[in-house]
Amino acid sequence: MRNDISDRRAETGESQADLAAAVGVTRQTINAIERERYDPSLELAFELADHFGCRIEEIFEPTE
Repeated sequence: MRNDISDRRAETGESQADLAAAVGVTRQTINAIERERYDPSLELAFELADHFGCRIEEIFEPTE
């Protein structure tokens, strides 16, 4: 699943560790999501969208 979390973090000046702490996961989880090696749970996707003040669909795009 493609995502733009890295771009959104850059816009807010957050590190992976900052974002991880804000949504209650490890830095490694954020890294894995950004590198498209891990698809977040629905709950985590909602947490990320809430954190960035947008909808899930604005962050994540399914890949075929």
